[in-house]
Amino acid sequence: MDPHGGHGSPHEPKPTIWPVGFAIGIVCIFVGLIMSTIVLAVGAVLTAIFGFLWVREATREYRGAPEPAPAPPPIPAHRPEAEEGEVIRYPRSKFLEATTLGLGAVIGGVVTLPILGFTALPPFIDQGHPDIDVGAIEDFPENKFVITTFLLEPEHGEVSRRTAYIRNNGLLGDAPSFTILSNRCVHLGCPVQVNGLPLDEQKETEVQDGVAVERIPTAAAAGFGCPCHGGQYDTEGNRTAGPPVRALDRYEFLIDNGRLLLRQTYSVSEVDGTGADAMIHKYPLAGPGQHVDGPEAWLYPIQPPR
Repeated sequence: MDPHGGHGSPHEPKPTIWPVGFAIGIVCIFVGLIMSTIVLAVGAVLTAIFGFLWVREATREYRGAPEPAPAPPPIPAHRPEAEEGEVIRYPRSKFLEATTLGLGAVIGGVVTLPILGFTALPPFIDQGHPDIDVGAIEDFPENKFVITTFLLEPEHGEVSRRTAYIRNNGLLGDAPSFTILSNRCVHLGCPVQVNGLPLDEQKETEVQDGVAVERIPTAAAAGFGCPCHGGQYDTEGNRTAGPPVRALDRYEFLIDNGRLLLRQTYSVSEVDGTGADAMIHKYPLAGPGQHVDGPEAWLYPIQPPR
C-alpha cells in the first residue's frame, strides 16, 4: 500500500513546463546563429526567462518557500518515537537528486562546449588579411581607373588573387583620396568588368618580396558590368541595372610613405556624389545577394569578421 495515499513520494519533483521552454530557447539560439539575429535574441530571452523559472522552481524547498503539502497519511495508533540524538537535517534523496543533476550538467558541459567551440568559433577568429601594397601614389593617374591585380594572402598562392578598380580622386583637403572598388559582383559574386578599354600595352608589373602586383590603366570608363547576369554599376559602384541588391564593395586604404596600401573590404548600400566628395553609406562586409540596409537586412544571419 502506498503510504502517501497514491500521491507518490513527497521527494519526487513536480511536473513543470519550464524545462520545455528552456529547451525551445536553446533551439532558437542555434537557429538564430544560422538564420537571423532576431531569432537569436528571442532564443536568448526565452532561455533566460525559463531557465530562471526552472531554477526557482527546483530550489523552492531549499529557499524555504511554502508549497502545498500532500494529504497527510493516517495517524497510527502508536507513533514511533525518534531515537535519542537523531536529527534529520537533509534528506538523502534530495542529496542524491542534486548530485545527479549537478554531475549531469558537468558532463553535458564537458561534452557540449568543445563541440560548440570548434563549430562556431573558427569563422570569428584569425580572419582578415595584411595590408596590401599596390604601388606608389603616382602609379595611379588622377580620374582614371587602374585595374590592379594582387594576392590577398600570398602564402595561399593564386587562390587568393583579387582584382580591384582603383581611381585617384586627387586631394581631399590635404590628404589623397582614392575610390577602390572590389570586382566581386554583389549579386552572386561573379567578376565584374570595366565598361571601357583596358590599355594592355601600358601594363605594369611590380614585384615586392617575391609577390607581383599588376596594374593596367583604362581609357575613360563608363562604369562596370557583370558578364554573368547583366548587373550594371556606375563609376561610383552604384547599381544601375540588373539583379544586384546594393553598390559594389570597397577597400579601405592607407597612405604610408607615398605608397597606397589596401586594407579590409566593406559593403556599401549606395554612394551619393562622386570622387573625393562622395558620401559613402558604409556597412560591415556582407555576402553576395545580401541586403545591408532596410527590413530585408534583418533576414540574414550574423556575418563573421572577414
